[in-house]
Amino acid sequence: MELQYTEHLSPSLKGGIKNYLIDIDGTITDDIPNEEPERMVDCEPYLDALETINKWYDEGHQICFFTSRTEALKQITIDWLDKNGFKYHSVLCGKPRGGNYHWIDNHLVKATRYKGKFTDLVEKNVSIEVFKD
Repeated sequence: MELQYTEHLSPSLKGGIKNYLIDIDGTITDDIPNEEPERMVDCEPYLDALETINKWYDEGHQICFFTSRTEALKQITIDWLDKNGFKYHSVLCGKPRGGNYHWIDNHLVKATRYKGKFTDLVEKNVSIEVFKD
């Protein structure tokens, strides 16, 4: 991963590379709550998600699965990702549950809501909430 450093500031990725933070349950496989971990072992991946994510990985993008699954479920999650052929760099557990996320960061953050089909991304003009100038 090539980083671009500016004195006294956090680095940013070079050359159009993106850090993809991708949810698991309900996004790349069926929506399975933490209270039913036995279902996580054998659930089927969404094949369009597998294909698209692996393509992004092969293009040099950073793939991080960011999930509401707990740390206790991390190894089950890693084993499932590996068994199903997902390419990735990291898995972060403990994302807050409940949705309605609003991410605030000093780096640019873009969000795409999964609505049943995983494809390449396209640009659209949309309305978003931002801080008042």
